[in-house]
Amino acid sequence: MKERIEKITEELNALKCKTEKEVEDARVRLLGKKGEITQLFDEFRTIAPELKREFGQKLNVLKKDAMAKIEELKAAAAASGASAGSGEDTTMPGEPHQLGSRHPVSIAREQIVNIFRKFGYDVAEGPEIEDDYHVFEALNFPPNHPARDMQDTFFVSNGHLNPLLLRTHTSSVQVRTMEKSQLPIRVVCPGRVFRNEAISARAHCIFHQVEGLYIDENVTFADLKQAILLFAREMFGPETEIRMRPSYFPFTEPSAEVDVSCNICHGKGCNICKGTGWLEILGCGMVDPNVLEASGIDSKKYSGFAFGMGVERIAMLKWQVNDLRHYFENDMRFLREFSTCVDV
Repeated sequence: MKERIEKITEELNALKCKTEKEVEDARVRLLGKKGEITQLFDEFRTIAPELKREFGQKLNVLKKDAMAKIEELKAAAAASGASAGSGEDTTMPGEPHQLGSRHPVSIAREQIVNIFRKFGYDVAEGPEIEDDYHVFEALNFPPNHPARDMQDTFFVSNGHLNPLLLRTHTSSVQVRTMEKSQLPIRVVCPGRVFRNEAISARAHCIFHQVEGLYIDENVTFADLKQAILLFAREMFGPETEIRMRPSYFPFTEPSAEVDVSCNICHGKGCNICKGTGWLEILGCGMVDPNVLEASGIDSKKYSGFAFGMGVERIAMLKWQVNDLRHYFENDMRFLREFSTCVDV
């Protein structure tokens, strides 16, 4: 053991390391779990009792010297590395991290909602899993009414008087608002809706709507037209015009489809508007008296209008997106196109 201690001492005095890795390797070789000095301490237990004092002192001195030598070499290697440099230019800017952007549907939804907020509308939301009463019956869709076939429905439970379903429109939120809110009512209802439709460039089984409702005394169709015109000009530009075509919805009477002048060709005709100069954006109408009465509102005293638009449709028109499926495919090339868009 005496000879081994002297040999390790000589190696320790002559030890030189250039890098921190070499220092770590030396530390493991000498002081690691299976290092040379560690093995000497293990063997120390087997020597004669009269020799323990002598060799114990020598081993302690050896270990202390080894630890000091390792620390000295470590500091020297670190200083050498700092002076030599790591080969990197620390004055260069860091690697850029790609920032995410908001989804175009979220951007369009917020723009729509913020426009109507400026007009004094509150925001109301409701459950996506609804009952038949709030989605259909309270909106003037009696059982077995043929108008129910206008919306292919995903039923969650069926076979009883008030089955659960995935809402086909956010009009159900309007019903819940009429049931619990004080008059007058002025709300927009954004949300996700579901219809059992084949997925194509123009249709999807999941999409988003923003519907609006205004109920007060002496509300007229002229008020509805003015609200839609103001919205269209805020959304598509101050030169935008609208036209209203007669239509049918069970919960409004009279009802209309609304077109806006094409913001691409400015009415001259192009492939976006199919040569007509007009683009359809929403449906609207005066709230049917039966809908008001179903929610406990006196239809002889109060009147109101409602409107609804597809958010994806608005986004398609605003940014000339030609395929609805792009919104759901998470293609980063498509989503990055909207990185500079901001809410209004």
